[in-house]
Amino acid sequence: MNKLSLRGKLLDFFQEDLGFGDRTSEWIFSNERSKAVYLAKEDGIFSGEMILQEGYKLLQEDIEITLLKRDGDSLKAGDIIAEVTGPTVDILSTERVLLNLMQRMSGIATLTWKAAEQLRESHTSVCDTRKTTPGLRMLEKHAVVCGGGKNHRLRLDDAIMIKDNHIAQCGSITAAVQRVKEKAGHMMKIEVEAESLEAVKEAVEAGADVIMFDNCSVEEAIEWRKAVPSSIITEVSGGITLDTLSQYGKTGVDFISIGALTHSAKALDISLDILETGE
Repeated sequence: MNKLSLRGKLLDFFQEDLGFGDRTSEWIFSNERSKAVYLAKEDGIFSGEMILQEGYKLLQEDIEITLLKRDGDSLKAGDIIAEVTGPTVDILSTERVLLNLMQRMSGIATLTWKAAEQLRESHTSVCDTRKTTPGLRMLEKHAVVCGGGKNHRLRLDDAIMIKDNHIAQCGSITAAVQRVKEKAGHMMKIEVEAESLEAVKEAVEAGADVIMFDNCSVEEAIEWRKAVPSSIITEVSGGITLDTLSQYGKTGVDFISIGALTHSAKALDISLDILETGE
């Protein structure tokens, strides 16, 4: 993860939440210091260690943090994720932002882990999509990796992805691939979205590096995969759930992309508990 980008986001998030200050904590506490713990309230996979590390660095206060769990570690309800000691006001005023992000990321990591488990007996990997929360893509895609998944392209400039609208306007897959090959550098991969066996074969002939089987059945994925040489990466996407994931993993494709990993993950329950407060 880009630390500079993360610090900038955290600063914006803190400013949004703090306004001119945490009136409640500031008016109840003055110079008190506290020891607190971040506690897992349910089982899952943790993601968010840099949220804690960089979040507290921004405060530039005397705050000590001890991480007991790292990104990708399993959590059981009751596990302590981290211990924090420092000014009570600072611990409480940053609590909501840090928890919101860690809960969101850990929820994504947990859902991704469940998906990856469905594919453990195959060579197929699960990956995310660009269906992420605006402003949180870097964090959400990091969480997918923490859960054992892979990242699809991070942004529109990462790779060429020729979809139905591109193909329709160019007139054919062949024409679309030819246009981008005239401008793309040798490091830029070209993926083509295919919705039929004929489209898959055309994408192969056109020289695609990756072919996505879009909204196909398990039976179609098996048939279409046979038409693609092993030198070309294959991917299936569209309407795949945890219940059907293992079936698609048996089709021989290299990747299965699931937007739900990021857009439908349930936040993992994590709390901050103050253990003791003193001067």
